Amino acid sequence: MGKKKANNEPTIENRKARHDYHISETLECGMILEGSEVKSCREGKVSLAEGYVRVEPAPPGLYLHNVQIDEYPPARGNQHTPKRVRTLLAHKRQIANLARDTAQKGFTVVPLKMYFKDGRVKCLIGVAKGKGEYDKRQSLKTRDAAKDIRRAMTKRL
Repeated sequence: MGKKKANNEPTIENRKARHDYHISETLECGMILEGSEVKSCREGKVSLAEGYVRVEPAPPGLYLHNVQIDEYPPARGNQHTPKRVRTLLAHKRQIANLARDTAQKGFTVVPLKMYFKDGRVKCLIGVAKGKGEYDKRQSLKTRDAAKDIRRAMTKRL
């Protein structure tokens, strides 16, 4: 799930994306959701791990695929489909830039984070290029070295 903010609204992060991809640029988008989906998001019942964003240049549009938002049990008759395609909201110019970036070989757009801002659900997406196995091992080594340095500094103080 995710961390809770002071106002009890969760931040759902896709940690797998940062591990599997080099993120070059990010964009904050709004989302078109149904009522039961918003309530389920407030409870943090969202999985971004397998999600991806499809960019359509004409007509311009961003579509979030394969993101699981669990059903909200009290909604009973008005349930949403957990893995439906959701529309993301962005300006035409931003969508055109994303389409240009993803036209290059090896680049894709992935959801990085979902959070609430002024009562609305936002999705942070990023233009990503896949990491090789070597890059992943190198990232882990760098992170472990930084952790060891922090640990040594706290013992020293």
